[in-house]
Amino acid sequence: MTESNPAPTPSSPTQILKALRRMRTNTAEIDSTITHPGSVKINVKGAFIVDHESSSPNGGGGMEGAKGGDLASSDRGEQLDLNGGTHDTKDIRLPNHTAVVSHIAVDIGGSLAKLVYFSREPHDSLPGGRLNFVNFETSRIEDCIAFMSHLKRKQQTLNGSHPSSLCIMATGGGAFKYYDHIREVLGVDVLREDEMECLIIGLDFFITEIPREVFTYSESDLMCFQEPRSDIYPYLLVNIGSGVSMIKVSGPKEFRRVGGTSLGGGTLWGLLSLLTGARTFDEMLADAERGDNAKVDMLVGDIYGTDYGKIGLKSSAIASSFGKVFRMKMEAEREAEDSGGLSKDKSGLGPSPKPEPSHTNETENIPAEQSPTTFGPEDISRSLLYAISNNIGQIAYLQSEKHNLSTIYFGGSFIRGHRQTINTLSFAIKFWSDGAKKAYFLRHEGFLGAVGAFLKRQPRNWGRRGSLEGGG
Repeated sequence: MTESNPAPTPSSPTQILKALRRMRTNTAEIDSTITHPGSVKINVKGAFIVDHESSSPNGGGGMEGAKGGDLASSDRGEQLDLNGGTHDTKDIRLPNHTAVVSHIAVDIGGSLAKLVYFSREPHDSLPGGRLNFVNFETSRIEDCIAFMSHLKRKQQTLNGSHPSSLCIMATGGGAFKYYDHIREVLGVDVLREDEMECLIIGLDFFITEIPREVFTYSESDLMCFQEPRSDIYPYLLVNIGSGVSMIKVSGPKEFRRVGGTSLGGGTLWGLLSLLTGARTFDEMLADAERGDNAKVDMLVGDIYGTDYGKIGLKSSAIASSFGKVFRMKMEAEREAEDSGGLSKDKSGLGPSPKPEPSHTNETENIPAEQSPTTFGPEDISRSLLYAISNNIGQIAYLQSEKHNLSTIYFGGSFIRGHRQTINTLSFAIKFWSDGAKKAYFLRHEGFLGAVGAFLKRQPRNWGRRGSLEGGG
């Protein structure tokens, strides 16, 4: 895709604001924006995201996506050993906040533990501080607790408070499961907060306070940011973690879980760990990016030979997820029997069919591993990602229709800023509602609960519109 000619340099504040909020059309820039949520600087005149920032207490701009064992070092020389964690997003800047923050928030789910903590700016000359975001696989909860213990020891440097004053704000199922263990290891107070309430508080904060946080996305309109607004109710929150919860929100403290599904991120993670060699969720998403679901899914075009225009289905629409696999498996077994034995494909997933005799010049030189009748882990990953995402999208539409809601927010660590997932969910809502409903996404989608828990013990004068209790 070619880039458009640069627009004239804006001069007035209004022009600058409009330029900053323009719809992005460069694919590489969109990918970077989604996967690197950016730093949010908050002041009394309004918040704005700093997409590129060289100074960070966690080692500059290179920490995004850093894996376990890496060290995040601040300009003061502190070493923050993530050991099994991932510094998942850039930080939220709070330059005008000077009060001491003596708490950490953690949202412990079935698959991931998401942690948010405050730190002062690395240079004494810089005011305020920032929220930092880290996540750990819940199976490595001991690493998460060890990291919190490290933060406790660094409290005086990070926040100016004494280590003994630290408090843990915990939410999610793990807040109950690991409650006693966290208290015993850290020797601090642990306050358990309601999971659904924290999700809503965190989401409301992002919607009402942070520009360039909420966006819509589609293949035709690409990425379009939404301005912060206060008239946000009612809406449907679809939170996709290990499972999926769908929550109708009618006001700041008016919400009800109206549905959900057990087929969520944990389903994708579990099945792909059985079917492919991928070991982490990020590896699975990377495989899906490279895959071709048409090798395993039965498409409308496979049945009709073309679009089914009468009901609005393109030839590329999925008629049956994994619908081609059984036929290919049977053909492979039949061919293997004819040749005297069964062979395994390179992924070890099952019998691999030999290439069919070519009848045209177009296919006679295609290697066996690239034959249209074979498939690999990447294709399976893409197909299953589409199957899970489409299912969630359709259920979300049905719930929004049942409860007369036109605004749908998708959150949770399943999304992980992955364009295929975002586009699939967005398309599902648009398709089933004939464009009457809108799907919205967030750049910090995986930390709604953790941020909500953090805000439950918010510092004085937090927020600008009084969107939070006690906010100034």
